[in-house]
Amino acid sequence: MWLLDVDGVLNAADPGWDGEPRQGRAVAYGVSYRVRWAPDLVGRIRQVHRSGTVEIRWATTWVDEIGEIERLLGLPRFPLAFSGLGTAPAVAAPGVKWRAALDVVEVERRPLVWTDDAIPSLGRQLRRLGAGGLPVMLVAPDPFTGLQPEHLDAIEAFLRDPWAAVGDA
Repeated sequence: MWLLDVDGVLNAADPGWDGEPRQGRAVAYGVSYRVRWAPDLVGRIRQVHRSGTVEIRWATTWVDEIGEIERLLGLPRFPLAFSGLGTAPAVAAPGVKWRAALDVVEVERRPLVWTDDAIPSLGRQLRRLGAGGLPVMLVAPDPFTGLQPEHLDAIEAFLRDPWAAVGDA
């Protein structure tokens, strides 16, 4: 399972990669936001999705308006890790994201990839994700640049053999 955030992960001020970033506007709760992304990053995510090696779920403050992001970036419709954040999604999201990650490893008993620039704010709580012995990969990119090619390389390697990560721990 891959829990995928948007802001600071896909949407970044300077997403880098090789080509020029793309940008557009997405509306959430009646407000228009500028979104910048690396087309090559989105292409790699599409490839991972098509490979069938992982289920990708949105885990973002955008969940209740995710169709805007999917349309703008040209991504397929991924399931939501949660919904119903209300009119103050940034307030509700941290706790809901944490519960979604715990559900993957503790309830669903599945390996987890979680990409979110806010992961470090969880501090000591993060040990709980690996306590059950399942493979867990946490990727907290710099929110200014978002996910980079080396992050996708590491995620794809993890997805090829998630249990190798448990052996390395």
